[in-house]
Amino acid sequence: MPLVDLTLKELKNYKPPLTRKSDFKKFWEENVKIAEDQPLNFSEKRVEYFTNRVEVYKILFEGFIDKTPITALFIKDSKSKEASPTIVFFHGYGSSKGVVTDYLGWIMLGFSILAVDVRGQAGEAPDHARYPFGSITGNMTKGIQDKSTYYYRYVYMDCYRAVKYVLERKDVDRNRIGVSGMSQGGGLSIAVTALHPNISIAMPSVPYLCHFDRAVYVAEAGPYLEILNYLRTRPEEEEKIMETLSYFDGMNFAPEIMKPTIFSVGLIDTICPPSTVFAVYNHLGSKDKAIEVYHGMAHEEIGVHVEKKMKFASEYLQKRL
Repeated sequence: MPLVDLTLKELKNYKPPLTRKSDFKKFWEENVKIAEDQPLNFSEKRVEYFTNRVEVYKILFEGFIDKTPITALFIKDSKSKEASPTIVFFHGYGSSKGVVTDYLGWIMLGFSILAVDVRGQAGEAPDHARYPFGSITGNMTKGIQDKSTYYYRYVYMDCYRAVKYVLERKDVDRNRIGVSGMSQGGGLSIAVTALHPNISIAMPSVPYLCHFDRAVYVAEAGPYLEILNYLRTRPEEEEKIMETLSYFDGMNFAPEIMKPTIFSVGLIDTICPPSTVFAVYNHLGSKDKAIEVYHGMAHEEIGVHVEKKMKFASEYLQKRL
C-alpha cells in the first residue's frame, strides 16, 4: 500500500495543538444567535415520485443573513404515523443534495431525511452573499481575508438553519436527530454538531475542512489546493488567511462535540489526508466515538461503511433495530 501520510500508529496518536483564537466561542455564539433570530420563512411543495411508499417534499428556506434561497429534499415513509428520527445530510464539495434514490435505504430503516444543497455549488441554491475581495476559482477563498466575510460562515449557518427547519416539523422527533455527510458534508456535520444542541449523533465520512494548517500543505489534490494557489501569489497574506481558516476548522470544533460520533478515514486519501481526519477525531470531546479505518480506500465512501453508519444510527436513534 502506498504511504501518503503518517503511519497508522502515528495517526492514532496524532493530536496537534488547537489553533482556535480566544474569541472562537464568542464568534460562533454570536452567529448562532443571528441564525436563531432570523425567521426561516420556509415553504414546501410535494414532489411526485414513482412509488407511493415515500413522500417527497422540496423545501425552500432563507439562508443566513442574505436570504439566499436554500433548497432541500425532505423524504419520509408515507406509512409512518409517528414523529420519526431524522438524518440531515450535507453533500461533498461542488456536488448537490442528490436524488431520492440515494436515501431509500435510510427510509426503509425508519428514518426521515433532509438532504440539503450548499449555496453556490452544483445544486439548486444560488449564493447571494457579497464578497469584498477577489478569489481563486471555486469557493474556498471567497471572502477569506476576514472571518466575518468568509464563504463558509454563510454555509455553516445555512446548515445550522437546516436543523432549525427539521425541528419545526411535527413529523420529526426533535430528540432523535443525526447529521451526516462525506468530505465537505463531513466537515459540515462536525461544525453543526458542535454548534447545535439538538444533534444526537454525528456521522462524518472522510471529512473535509479539517486541520487547515496541515491540509493546505499536504493535500495533493482537491479543493484545499485553491487556498494554496491563492497563497502562491499572496504569500504576505498567509498568516491572516490561516487565522480566518482557524474559525472554520473542524479540529477547533471537536472539543465541543459530546455526542456519539462515527468517522471514516481512508489511508490513501490524497484529498483529505488521514492526519487531518485523525486531528479532529483525537480532539473530540465525546467518549462515545469510533473511527473506521480503511487501508485501501482513497477519498470515497464505500458501501461497507454506509452499512456501519446505518447500524450506528439505528442503535442510537431507533427504539429497535
